[in-house]
Amino acid sequence: MRDLFLQAAGIAAIAVALIHGILGEVRVFARATIEPARLRTLIRACWQIGTVAWICGGVLLIATPSVASAPARHWIIITMSVMYGFGMIGNFWVLRGRHFGWAALGAVITMAIIGY
Repeated sequence: MRDLFLQAAGIAAIAVALIHGILGEVRVFARATIEPARLRTLIRACWQIGTVAWICGGVLLIATPSVASAPARHWIIITMSVMYGFGMIGNFWVLRGRHFGWAALGAVITMAIIGY
């Protein structure tokens, strides 16, 4: 059962990451005026680094049940929980809790910890 929670956490993490990336492109960068153009590209790339990291974390959570090493399982779950936790806290703090991202990341963390 705990393996299913880890896999669900991984799938949810990938979904949150994809939503993050798409909303960033459609809602944030479509309206933003950032000059010079090189800076706009840099900021866009930095935004999408989070998207890629969250997708990679989701893949690791999905793969964790097949890892034979208990210490590896432990550190994957702890590391991914800390990474998503920073995103959750930042989202809640900056947007004052008015955005669903913090709750979605909190759900990922909760499922990962249950799967621990």
